Amino acid sequence: MVCLEMTEILNLSRKAFFICIFLLAAVLLVACDRPDPQPADSADAELQSSEQLAPDVDITIEPESRIVLVTGATGTQGGAVARELLHRGYHVRGLTRDPQSEQSLALEAEGALMVRGDYDDPISMADAMKDADAVFAVTLFWHGGYDAEVQHGKMLIDMAETSGIEHFVLTSVAGADDSTGIPHFESKWEVEQYLHQSDLNWTVIRPVEFMDNWGWSLENFRQGRLVDPRNPESAHQWIAARDIGYFVAEALDGPGQWLGVTKEIAGDQLTLSELQGVLAGAFDRDFEHVQPSWDEFESEMGEEITEMYRWFENEGYAVDIDELRESHPNLQTASEFLFDLAGSSTD
Repeated sequence: MVCLEMTEILNLSRKAFFICIFLLAAVLLVACDRPDPQPADSADAELQSSEQLAPDVDITIEPESRIVLVTGATGTQGGAVARELLHRGYHVRGLTRDPQSEQSLALEAEGALMVRGDYDDPISMADAMKDADAVFAVTLFWHGGYDAEVQHGKMLIDMAETSGIEHFVLTSVAGADDSTGIPHFESKWEVEQYLHQSDLNWTVIRPVEFMDNWGWSLENFRQGRLVDPRNPESAHQWIAARDIGYFVAEALDGPGQWLGVTKEIAGDQLTLSELQGVLAGAFDRDFEHVQPSWDEFESEMGEEITEMYRWFENEGYAVDIDELRESHPNLQTASEFLFDLAGSSTD
């Protein structure tokens, strides 16, 4: 009886063995019959490599379901980004040190949720990033200098990694990696390099000189004066903050084309003589170019700004504006901006 049971067991074992062999052969046959993977189109392969597409990032974005923390929300860049994102339907969480400030309340009235936060208080930053999907990060050289800007930038990157942020968009400056020697360019480049080494999905936007800074010269403009130490025939590039907002929103809308991308942006290029002519038309009066010496300019504006303006004069930005206009034909021109500025100054 025992021998019979052993024989039956052996027969079952042989059957199981042959069934396994049969199944293995079938699997191998199916695998061999599959077509070899086709090489990706070279342009697609290059795009995928340069933009560091991450498999866990949804490239189909529904703004209405996404929360974006906008740092510096009451500033020039952050405010422009917040308003563009609100226009596109994102839930905007605006970071500010004072939620009751006039600028904060204005953004809140437009639909942003303003939250208190301070770069020197990492706990407040962790609270601000909680449950957010993306971060727009602006770092500030003018609030503490080189070391503070780098420290704050690294903190934002570290906090975003810890918080599980899906897309981190950093604003820097065009020419950041050109070894300019300008401290607030070099500090931004150091932050960029730290971001490259992180595990975040990132995009870097690098704007040129802001058209919005012309607002600081409004009193001189009303008097028909363009005060600038640079050569009247040297060409320079500017961009409106609203267009920074546009490109940041484009990156968040379509991360499949923007992850791992560093984009330098500008909206217009003019010589100072051409700018003088535009100002005359916008303010409807004669204009003169007042050209102080570099020493006089430095005594008024300080060493850092003077160093930057000397770089503008000798090297300068070199953004391909024509290429940008192919994708964004509505980039604001200097003329459009200045006519708006002149009109608003008389309201």
